[in-house]
Amino acid sequence: MLIKRRESWHLPECAVTPRAVSEGRRRFVKGAGALGFGAIAGSFGAGLFSGPVARAATLQATLNPAYTADAAGLDITSMKDATSYNNFYEFGTAKGDPLKNAQAFQPLPWTVEVEGLAGKTGTYSYEDIIKPHQLEERIYRFRCVEAWSMVVPWIGIPLGDILKRFEPASGARYVAFETLYDPERMPGQKRPTVPWPYVEGLRLDEAMNPLTLMVVGMYGETLPNQNGAPLRLVVPWKYGFKSIKSIVRINFTEQQPKNTWNVIQPREYGFYSNVNPNVSHPRWSQAKERVIGSGLFPEKRDTLMYNGYGEQVAHLYEGMDLTRFY
Repeated sequence: MLIKRRESWHLPECAVTPRAVSEGRRRFVKGAGALGFGAIAGSFGAGLFSGPVARAATLQATLNPAYTADAAGLDITSMKDATSYNNFYEFGTAKGDPLKNAQAFQPLPWTVEVEGLAGKTGTYSYEDIIKPHQLEERIYRFRCVEAWSMVVPWIGIPLGDILKRFEPASGARYVAFETLYDPERMPGQKRPTVPWPYVEGLRLDEAMNPLTLMVVGMYGETLPNQNGAPLRLVVPWKYGFKSIKSIVRINFTEQQPKNTWNVIQPREYGFYSNVNPNVSHPRWSQAKERVIGSGLFPEKRDTLMYNGYGEQVAHLYEGMDLTRFY
């Protein structure tokens, strides 16, 4: 007899808000399906924008059954909140700036440079990277270092499946990522808010972990500009700034790469940045998190170690002092 053990971090399919309630969340789910790839490319290109507001294209994706088991008390954040309350300094520093300033951004055509210690380096188009794979929908917790949280239905591909195609060399221990630098298209980059371009990195085993996603959509639609179109990472056991947006470069390296917030404030933001309620930010506690969309007086929820994904990732950090490697 096959017994499926439900992990504590799994979220229920029934917890997904109906699209009529949360801006039409589930219009695309009419059974499992492969990516309607031509529809994505066409909608991202000609005719994507109508006036000042970008129109999303509906995606078809297979709902991964491993990520739909019960997790009591967690509701999906509304699409409105998840796409209007976020950080993307390339479009401004206030929470509403990305939504306001990113609508004219054209996410396609798009290319990614693959460099470093890998057998297949070079320039790859968005289509090159995505087309060989079937899209999955996964419902993940999302925890910001600022101590707020969401629960988001992402659509993407396990990052490890993509990276394997580039044939990482035996000497590759890390993967570095870089965001597009284009101040004309990303007006927030006209100010020296951070050292541009934005950079991030993962240890290779973290990047290859099955939880790590290369994301192209959310809430059944293509990824909004303000949320990192057309390609971003989601690393659900780490603070949100590790989930770099609008990726244009992937570099396999032997040495630990720089990450932007660690460069700016190394005492406050470590390379690993795993969600940890026991390690406070120097200016605030991480023991609790404010739940976005929970009302006028937001719910405060206990922060979970590794954001609730410890069963899947704790082995990556065995023997490490997590107060030192924060």
